Amino acid sequence: MTHPMVRLAACLLLLACALLGSCTAPVADKNATAAPQPEKSQPLPKVLLIGDSISQGYRAIVVTELEDEANVTRIPGNGEWTGTGVKKIDDWLGDNDWDVIHFNFGLWDMYGWPYYDEDRSPQAYAQRLEQIVARLKQTDATLIWATTTPPCADNEVSMRDRFKKPGVVTAEVEKQYLDAAERVMRRHKIQINDLNALVRDDIDTLHTGPDNVHFTGKGNTLLGKQVAEAIRLAIKRRGAR
Repeated sequence: MTHPMVRLAACLLLLACALLGSCTAPVADKNATAAPQPEKSQPLPKVLLIGDSISQGYRAIVVTELEDEANVTRIPGNGEWTGTGVKKIDDWLGDNDWDVIHFNFGLWDMYGWPYYDEDRSPQAYAQRLEQIVARLKQTDATLIWATTTPPCADNEVSMRDRFKKPGVVTAEVEKQYLDAAERVMRRHKIQINDLNALVRDDIDTLHTGPDNVHFTGKGNTLLGKQVAEAIRLAIKRRGAR
């Protein structure tokens, strides 16, 4: 006959097991698979925009278009002419490992503005572009050259009112600069984003005025979307390498 105290102890043990769920340690299921771990997100590609105030105008569009696809940075201030590019290119590149660099110089070389008296000939322009391209090629970035957008139809306002200099760039002179840049880029097998062709036919309505090289909101949107698409394709090609 079981002693009453033993029966009491057994009852208390059963009660404790019921409350705790089990009196035995759980046995691992050898067939069970571990819970999937979230994949570590890859850092977004780094994109650098180099250019004058035209690129300032379309920068925000590019950033918006490439949101969640790339980290887009633009150089501080105005990239001005090729002479400024030669001097500042190292500072602009910094220590970053850029994936794509989209760049342009041209309007400042054509018009001059404060550099009017410098050697801005198409030949000198091409030589300075060669220096800039040589430095850019030292990076591992995919390079995209943006062709220079068209000059304005009339005497450019800053050249006329501020610098008191002639401010008309003829179609013939413009072509000399466009051709000089294209030769440099073709020689180095650099991708060309033809912004000039994009806006040329509607330039009278896309410029803010006949004496101004800058673009309306519609013009900036048009430019920004094409720049973003060129960068997007470059990133895809890099991923396929």
